[in-house]
Amino acid sequence: MLAVTCYVLMLSSCATYNQRIGSYYTGMANGDYHAASASLEKNKLLKAKRNRLLYLMEKGKLAHLMKFYDSSNYYFNEADLFMEDARTSAGDVALGTLLNPMMQSYKGEAFEKFMIHYYKALNYLSLNQPSEALVEARRISIQSYALQDKTNNNPNRYSDDAFSLMLQGLIYESNADINNAFISYRNAADIYLKNNNSWYGVDMPAQLKNDLLRTAYLNGFTAELERYERLFNQKYEPADAGAGGEVIVFWENGLAPVKKEANFIFALQKDRFGSFAFVDETGSFVIPFDFSIGVKEEDLKPNDLRSLRIAFPRYEEQPVFYSGASINANNRDYQLEKAENINALAFATLKERFIKDMSLALSRLAVKKLAEIAARPKEDAKNKNEKEALAFAIQVFTLASEKADTRNWQSLPHTIYYSRVPLSPGRNVLKFNASAAGKSAEPMDLAVEGNGSLQFRNLSSLR
Repeated sequence: MLAVTCYVLMLSSCATYNQRIGSYYTGMANGDYHAASASLEKNKLLKAKRNRLLYLMEKGKLAHLMKFYDSSNYYFNEADLFMEDARTSAGDVALGTLLNPMMQSYKGEAFEKFMIHYYKALNYLSLNQPSEALVEARRISIQSYALQDKTNNNPNRYSDDAFSLMLQGLIYESNADINNAFISYRNAADIYLKNNNSWYGVDMPAQLKNDLLRTAYLNGFTAELERYERLFNQKYEPADAGAGGEVIVFWENGLAPVKKEANFIFALQKDRFGSFAFVDETGSFVIPFDFSIGVKEEDLKPNDLRSLRIAFPRYEEQPVFYSGASINANNRDYQLEKAENINALAFATLKERFIKDMSLALSRLAVKKLAEIAARPKEDAKNKNEKEALAFAIQVFTLASEKADTRNWQSLPHTIYYSRVPLSPGRNVLKFNASAAGKSAEPMDLAVEGNGSLQFRNLSSLR
């Protein structure tokens, strides 16, 4: 009995994932990357096999921030392989059912997988490896098809990533593949057009419209050009690119939301059609029982499952300090536009799968409760004391092990902005100006050599 109590106390740590690796995030946000790296290596939670993907993603992001682009892609490639090989084993399912989802292998959010392609592509471009960046661009399409299959291309679900398609178009364009660049820009624009010109907290960027119209014009796609001119209510006017080429500047502002734990109380009910569902205290949520976990209908009795406390993840936004930014180049200002809102994506995608995930979580908890009930002794049972002790141990174990999965890739940015800036031949010194509460921060210089090509740079503000 003492051993059981000690074990469940070990399971019942109230600390969230964010709190347990807080020193790493503090070091990273403060720009002390070496301290962050040391903290990462010492953290036992991230070194656990079930958190292998999180470890690889954090190592890849940290190496990218340190401009160790080869090392960054080593970790991101390992993360890619992990996700491709990830299978839900029977043992993994059992851990999630008998203990809690935090004990299962972390497999990544859909938008986190797209962000791996983003960082890998930027790494390859920084290493002057355009062919490898092109491969990454093509893999964005493969990822998109996989997500569409998974969601049955449901228009009410996150089934595509407009930002990744915009990035794909830019990479194609940097390799002088104007035809594929047009296709990517068109696919991204169509996502916005199908959703009232807004996609998960981002309005269609004016730069995307310009890029789509320009590549349609350059390809000689007159019908497509005229069609999108009508849809955008915008006439295309050819403009000269910078004599020294152009640079795409991505600005990663703030940090992604963190997961916290929320608690709900549900009761099992049986409707007049004989269907079982969990209903919360307010009647706001009606969650169907998930019989895929192996429970039979005849084993369910609503009176046995009248008060189930379930722990479930919720996101908490990490407020951003800066509200916007611009770049001054050759005495002209270029406003950075919002391109990807990871904060909005995180909240929305968790909400989209709430019913499915909550159904599995409640059904998992019901299995534990049924095991407790089965262990209770009958009035005339032999070994009554031992059975009561076993039932009590199961009850304590259930309460202590009930924990929400609060893991996510938390070093991702809150929001990504971008701008396309013309360059003069030779050395260009761009002035990056971020603003907060109407006040501008100290400008940051960004030196870019104008060589006639389309180049890429990214900046991070980790607060």
